[in-house]
Amino acid sequence: MAVRERLTVWPLPAVLTWVAAWALFRLLVEQGAAIGLALGAATALGVAFSVWGHSWWRRLMIAGGFPASLALTFSTLGFAALPPWVWLVPLLLLLLVYPLNAWRDAPLFPTPVQALDDLPLHAPLSEGARVLDAGCGLGQGLVALRRAYPNAALHGLEWSWPLRGLCALRCPWAQVRQGDIWRADWSDYDMVYLFQRPESMARAADKARAELRAGAWLVSLEFEATTLNPVAQYRTPGGKMVWLYQAPLSVPQGE
Repeated sequence: MAVRERLTVWPLPAVLTWVAAWALFRLLVEQGAAIGLALGAATALGVAFSVWGHSWWRRLMIAGGFPASLALTFSTLGFAALPPWVWLVPLLLLLLVYPLNAWRDAPLFPTPVQALDDLPLHAPLSEGARVLDAGCGLGQGLVALRRAYPNAALHGLEWSWPLRGLCALRCPWAQVRQGDIWRADWSDYDMVYLFQRPESMARAADKARAELRAGAWLVSLEFEATTLNPVAQYRTPGGKMVWLYQAPLSVPQGE
């Protein structure tokens, strides 16, 4: 097993992140930083490393492990005088990155960089076509879409303000905005790309049927929209499936 693969074996990502967060916290405290600043920085490190998890609950464990462990042990470490508001810092950071109303979606499902390289073979787009990454996270999907469609006008939509900001910095060639993918209008796009959860695919299918104009594409990585008939499907080099649907979208017989 390669070193990179070993580092992703659970619970190693969580343990390494917690150790790094604790090390950063102690370093900042020993250097005279304010407790609130040290706590915020260490928690932010955990939130950033949470993309290492392969499911939403693992990401929450990675992100929340440090503040939770500090809350359980702070009295034995000499931090009993911490003001109550300090504990709001990690909570607010977690809620900013993982808003409550977005927990039913996929908080951070990173798209492998080569996953969409073969997409133009199945779904050709004209130059300047408008492509939306619905729930763009940190921008991995936009990077993969740019590899596939270098001449497309790429757009990203992300509910989390911090993730939206980081994505915009990472993908300055795309138009990234903050918003709810379920309230946004999909009718202006030639392709909508999703990497969601199985539980949200029926909702995505209904929205696509209602809003996508004729000829537009709905593309889903990994998870099939079982209420729609796919036009094509293929397996990526990493083993994930890509499902393609084209409007007007049809439903399987008997639905």
